[in-house]
Amino acid sequence: MILSVSRRTDIPNYYSEWFMNRLKDGFLCVRNPMNPHQVSKIELSPELVDCIVFWTKNPKPMFTRLDELNPYKYYFQFTLTGYGKDIEPNVPHKKHEMISIFKELSLRIGKEKVVWRYDPIFFTEKYTQEYHVRAFEAIAKELNCYTDKVVISFLDIYRKTKKNMYGISLIQKEQDELRAFASKLAKIASENHMKIATCAEQIDLSECGIEHNSCIDRELIERVIGCKINAKKDKNQRDECGCVESIEVGAYDTCLNGCKYCYANFSDEIVRKKCKQYNPNSPILLDNITEEDKVTMKKMKSVRQEQIELNFTL
Repeated sequence: MILSVSRRTDIPNYYSEWFMNRLKDGFLCVRNPMNPHQVSKIELSPELVDCIVFWTKNPKPMFTRLDELNPYKYYFQFTLTGYGKDIEPNVPHKKHEMISIFKELSLRIGKEKVVWRYDPIFFTEKYTQEYHVRAFEAIAKELNCYTDKVVISFLDIYRKTKKNMYGISLIQKEQDELRAFASKLAKIASENHMKIATCAEQIDLSECGIEHNSCIDRELIERVIGCKINAKKDKNQRDECGCVESIEVGAYDTCLNGCKYCYANFSDEIVRKKCKQYNPNSPILLDNITEEDKVTMKKMKSVRQEQIELNFTL
């Protein structure tokens, strides 16, 4: 079993105490967003959890408790962009704080287990192609030798994203312009010893030296855990997404980063209201299980392929 922690909210930043308590207690519960009274109980033993994939803009709140992750295998997707407070209002200052936090995490757990995400990319009169190239290069130079990989993507407009970005005038680019832009990022990544890939993109950037990426990445997971895995493509993700199947443990409308491009929050007001329910000892994030809920133990198994593979030549 692979845990996604979390596509829906920044658990390392805001709810790490809750997650660490869940590991200590050996289980957590997740509400089905499509069927609110359906709750799954997930066992979290190291024998079942093959790998944990953390998604965050600020893992610092976890630093004092990283040792508690020792029984588990894991890696981080660390988003670090060039946007300011107008787009990412609650993310600490990139140059003064976040770059040093990225470096500290890399030194503590290994650079191969920290993937830099510069995404999503969109263009406005302020955030031009030239702006992104300068920001990307400045960050890449700082992170040289602190990560092996950078992931980029271009903004997709979902219903919640459209609402959150109201008043921001986006500038659309043709595919030829995007390829020329991406080629510049690829060159910068290469100069700073990073492999570059895209996240769930339809556009083919292979001629720019950019491959399609999997965030829940089979190859990286196999390197991290030291063996092959039997995992299928995640059927719940978009066709362009190459991620393997995982268990998502987060909840919508709970992230306090306040990013304007967010697809997981409907409004700041809903998020603030939900956050008042935060109980780090609850089995379910920012929620309570009621008598109306049907709680079912989800049958999970390890996807490790422990047996040795032998290749015979006849």
